Amino acid sequence: MKIKKGDNVIIRSGDDKGKTGKVVKAFPRLNKIVIEGLNTVKKHQRARKEGQKGQTVTVSMPMDVSKVMKVEDVKPKK
Repeated sequence: MKIKKGDNVIIRSGDDKGKTGKVVKAFPRLNKIVIEGLNTVKKHQRARKEGQKGQTVTVSMPMDVSKVMKVEDVKPKK
């Protein structure tokens, strides 16, 4: 896997196609990465203590490395 934590990448396919972001976490054995603020889902969280309310939290999910490309590798269009 050539993409590492801290690299800037562009998404090539999926709902966030064309967006760029920074790699926050990499899972080399699974061939997946987490990109800051992209590929997000809403997760419902239960209340931890009695009297508190539950909440909806937005979480960035891992995506396959084959769907992204380093920004340095992108060639500008003429």
